[in-house]
Amino acid sequence: MTLASLLLVILASFIHASWNLLAKRAASVGPIFVFAYNLVACVAYAPWVLYLLAQGMIVWTAEGVGFVLLSGIIHLAYSLCLQRGYQVADLSVIYPVARGTGPMLSMIGAILILGEMPTGLGLAGLVLVVAGIGLIATQGNFAAFQRPGGQAGVRWGTATGGLIASYTVVDAYAVKALGIAPVVLDWFSNLLRFFMLLPLVLANPNRALERMRGFWWIAIGVGLLSPLSYILVLAALTTGAPLSLVAPMREMSMMVGALMGMLILRETVGPWRLMGCAVLIGGVVLLSAS
Repeated sequence: MTLASLLLVILASFIHASWNLLAKRAASVGPIFVFAYNLVACVAYAPWVLYLLAQGMIVWTAEGVGFVLLSGIIHLAYSLCLQRGYQVADLSVIYPVARGTGPMLSMIGAILILGEMPTGLGLAGLVLVVAGIGLIATQGNFAAFQRPGGQAGVRWGTATGGLIASYTVVDAYAVKALGIAPVVLDWFSNLLRFFMLLPLVLANPNRALERMRGFWWIAIGVGLLSPLSYILVLAALTTGAPLSLVAPMREMSMMVGALMGMLILRETVGPWRLMGCAVLIGGVVLLSAS
């Protein structure tokens, strides 16, 4: 991986943790907030996409259209799942669990579906990921799983991680194999999500506007930062960086997210959750090396 690719992924990690911090602040708004920041993203990045269209730099194929549609559907499910997770659990739980379970679920899928046999490093990484998630969710007290709602953060974080694993593979194929420009893939994915959520808003526009009162500036921040963080990652892939390295390297944002939850949102992070993040990151590194 070149230095330029490395810097792109590092920058993307910090931006990704930042927009998740903002999204946590608007957790109570739910799907309406997802619609709002998708609207912002579509408007903000339209000039860039229109420029590429005008220059004739985009060539559409049936396969390319199919992958853009699939990407949009998976990203919509991811956005809704993540927002729901932030409604029921802390940022310092949902964010690391979601980011860490993607590589783990990819390996489990390869074992169960493809019949691939994991290496020793892979199995060690899998154990560390599970242990890290446990430490993050319980802060060292595993009796927390028996409390009401104690498993909610892990469930929603794991579901989000599964969707992350899905769109990572789909989008990597789209930009590396099909040659779709990262900003084009992300913009049309956002546009699809916009139209899929539009009926929810049109059903009761006044209610939607009321729910967004006081949250528009946050929606603008997420709408600008969320596409940018992902475009940077996709750009790193287009420079030749392997997905097997880029995907795990993105997980450095887990520690950033946990620290933001502690320092800015005043969540109770403590040494156990920080240790869990470190263990989880170590597991992801081992998974990538297997």
